[in-house]
Amino acid sequence: MQAAQAHKIPILTTFDAPPGYAIARVVGPCWGITVRSRSIVGTTCAGCQQIFGGEIGALTQLATDSRNVAMNRLEQHAIDQGANAVLAMRFDSGELMQNTNEIVAYGTAVVLAPAPHA
Repeated sequence: MQAAQAHKIPILTTFDAPPGYAIARVVGPCWGITVRSRSIVGTTCAGCQQIFGGEIGALTQLATDSRNVAMNRLEQHAIDQGANAVLAMRFDSGELMQNTNEIVAYGTAVVLAPAPHA
């Protein structure tokens, strides 16, 4: 399985700024989307694996790759808007048609600045 990729800007699941930083400006919503389909061969192999149970490795890899693509596109969308971080990041997915899924990474693009010292 592919490890999590390093990103150019912080991408956090909370809306709190990281320690030592404050939100200087909220840029707005940002997202990254990918639509993926399973091949006939992959779907057939996954169906065979269902008979024996256990993890379906090909589909796990497809899901992991899809989320990585969506995250990279989210990051680029935020950077293109002038943000240097994404807060409150989430994933969503849904089936668009048979064997085709949309994976969305979304959050709030912000500009972080060093927090003033108290």
